[in-house]
Amino acid sequence: MATPQASSHVQPEVARIRELSKLGRHREALAAAEALAGKARASRDVLYLIAANQRCLNHTCEALATLERLEQQYPRFSLLYQERGYCYVNLRDLPRAIDAFWRAVTFNPALTTSWIMLERLYHRTGESRRAAEASHQVALLNQLPSDVVRAGSLFSDGELEVAETILRRYLAGGCNHVEALRLLARIEHQRNGLEEAERLLEGVLKLTPNHRAARIDYVRVLIDAQKYLKTIEVIESLFRLELNDSDMLPLYAAACVGLGRHERAIELYRQLLATSPDSAELHLALGHSLKSVGLQQEAIQSYHKAAAVKPSFGDAYWSLANLKTYRFTDDAIARMRTEESASAVTLVDRYHLCFALGKAYEDRNEYAESWYFYERGNALKRTESRYSSDLAEINTRKQIEVCTAEFLAAHAGVGAPDPDPIFIVGLPRSGSTLVEQILASHSLVCGTQELPEIPRLVREIEGPRPDPYHPRYPDILAELTPDELQKLGGRYLADTRAHRANKPFFIDKMPNNFRHIGLIHLILPNAKIIDVRREPMACCFSNLKQLFAWGQEFTYSIEDIARYYRSYLELMRHWQAVLPGRVLPVCYEDLIQDLQGNVRRILEFCRLEFEPACVEFYKTRRGVSTASSEQVRQPLFREGLLQWRSYEPWLGSLKSHLGDALVRYRD
Repeated sequence: MATPQASSHVQPEVARIRELSKLGRHREALAAAEALAGKARASRDVLYLIAANQRCLNHTCEALATLERLEQQYPRFSLLYQERGYCYVNLRDLPRAIDAFWRAVTFNPALTTSWIMLERLYHRTGESRRAAEASHQVALLNQLPSDVVRAGSLFSDGELEVAETILRRYLAGGCNHVEALRLLARIEHQRNGLEEAERLLEGVLKLTPNHRAARIDYVRVLIDAQKYLKTIEVIESLFRLELNDSDMLPLYAAACVGLGRHERAIELYRQLLATSPDSAELHLALGHSLKSVGLQQEAIQSYHKAAAVKPSFGDAYWSLANLKTYRFTDDAIARMRTEESASAVTLVDRYHLCFALGKAYEDRNEYAESWYFYERGNALKRTESRYSSDLAEINTRKQIEVCTAEFLAAHAGVGAPDPDPIFIVGLPRSGSTLVEQILASHSLVCGTQELPEIPRLVREIEGPRPDPYHPRYPDILAELTPDELQKLGGRYLADTRAHRANKPFFIDKMPNNFRHIGLIHLILPNAKIIDVRREPMACCFSNLKQLFAWGQEFTYSIEDIARYYRSYLELMRHWQAVLPGRVLPVCYEDLIQDLQGNVRRILEFCRLEFEPACVEFYKTRRGVSTASSEQVRQPLFREGLLQWRSYEPWLGSLKSHLGDALVRYRD
């Protein structure tokens, strides 16, 4: 039997049960595993051992039932499918056995045993070509060092720490094996160690320039690091060499989206759909780009096609809901409810469906049912998040300790002097997209998007593997020389150039940059910074009913969003104290009540002449990728200001957690 890694609190007993199994003492092993499962919620490894020993005792039906239970909790665990394959072999059900072993190697290509079984089963069913392919995979795995194969199998099943330990010990022996290095890069990538993953893969490609899988891994790392221009340069260089890898086209399209080149992305997605019309993911991606350029009806058609291809595809339904103007029919709501309640639906699809149903019932004024699904969606999403309010508050405290008035004054004016950037900061769903659209309607200002450059500079300053409880940043700011600060500012300006049109000013609308105003001030002393603030109940509720494509993990629980809002107020109060006049506060409610007066105030702060187009911002045609894309293409409406009051019966704990923030947000 294979040996998955055990959870720490049951590891000694699991190890003992595993030894009993190896010795053929299956009755003893099964009794011990069932006893262990009875003491607490059965872990992945305990359920696996129960099933494996049931099968070895010829209790095949019981084993399959246990594996069904295991799949509901751990649907990507490869060994459960391998074990299911053995069960179907016992039952002489070769088609199901083949399907199970194939699913095992799909999740975990390093499962040599499953490949061997596939080779044998394909021979028995007369599928000689597939048998040869399986045999080829076995041969490839046999050529690899056993440590690399073992680490690869552990990696595929989510055992990152154990896999990394094996690889680093292997590489420490002086071996520069490209597959070991590539696998280590994939581990770093999964941990979000993007700079280290990029470095490792560059090393692999120097050793083996034509390594196709490493090339694809490298491009994916660049995309996740939001280095879109570099991604496009890498892919286009391959195209010039006539290395037209079809797997690169969707990555190329994603990089174009990252740079706001939606028209080119639309061309690429349509090209890909011509050969893969049954790809729900491609229809979804096309819909996103169509939405960004304002082609709403075409976007709706693409989202409908995605749902038609894959009826349980929660993201397709949420994308329709996220248009904010789309209304679901009775049949669509019934279909979503059916899919959401199905036992086989994945966690990701389930919470997407929940948020879509929340919006569908909100639009019908059925607020109790709406809140049920918003609350359920948040709870499901929160289960896969590792967000910690404590860490966010540590960051706030450190920023206040390091970025004192004396420290900032001592470094005044040392960064890059260019006045080009206009930063819009605040919380998501605070009205920042509206302010961006107003400014982007000015003839001298380029509206870009939520640019990744400041967070990337922070990651580089922090260095690899930062300790979240004892971070190097922002303390390390005190160690940077004036020359280094100027270079960082220059880097920011150079890296953002790919996003900018030929205009003197541009907008960076990454909302969470409010955490880094000290850094921005040091490296870009002449940049403008605008803080867009919204009444706390309205802002927090709007976040609670929003499912973000990535990041913003603090928005999926009432306590987390309330604590984040309070931390935001505390830090912004600090910036106003130590950098008086440096940040322009804009209250969303004031903007709605007096649009022209506040537009003039914003333009004056940015040292821009008034232009009527800024008041008629909804007429401006430009790509907008945020959740407010359709709202900023319409005149202002006041209905959303008190939308949260319809949910007031369920928001008592939000009020309680916000505390005095309910009144001091206007300080």
